[in-house]
Amino acid sequence: MPWINQAWQALQLGGLIILPLSVLAVLALAVIADKIWLYRRQAYLPASLRDLIESWSFDWQELAQASAQLSAQHHFRQLFELVLSLRERPLWWIESRVADQAQWMEKDLARRLWLLETVVTAAPLMGLLGTILGMMHAFRLIGGHGLVNPTGVTAGVAEALIATAVGLFIALVCLFAFNYLSRQQAATMDEVERLSTRLIDHIRLDREAA
Repeated sequence: MPWINQAWQALQLGGLIILPLSVLAVLALAVIADKIWLYRRQAYLPASLRDLIESWSFDWQELAQASAQLSAQHHFRQLFELVLSLRERPLWWIESRVADQAQWMEKDLARRLWLLETVVTAAPLMGLLGTILGMMHAFRLIGGHGLVNPTGVTAGVAEALIATAVGLFIALVCLFAFNYLSRQQAATMDEVERLSTRLIDHIRLDREAA
């Protein structure tokens, strides 16, 4: 496609700073893809299972069978299995272990997000560095007798502008991705807290009815 060739030629004019910017872009894309896979495969709770817990009248065996449909690495399955295995223990012990599990889940969801935050800051700065280098290259072509190579000046300005544009583009993509993933993390942890409370309250009701 013509636009792909044009984009490739433009990147080639961006100078050496395009190389570290490309590395940042690849790392950021890898983190984004990993997090999207994580939320879809290991942190997405089916509505039927959520409604089952919210109903207050579910049977523990029913919960065990429903959670067993999730993958073994699924965060919510691990949480539910933990509560199922501890529901005969004292409530303070269950609450402590559930809090530990929730803390581990939060750390796993936040893992490597710092890299996106770093790219948001570093990419524009690298683009600015490319701008400075490009302008310095352009100014070196102006000698004591005036303009030595007008085409070279144009190339230097193009290098400066392309590096800035690429750095800002990478930073914007990472910023949107970071905000989206942060909201997903907050929503998942809110659901963990709410459902954990429902399960512990269910244990309390069972003990009061016994």
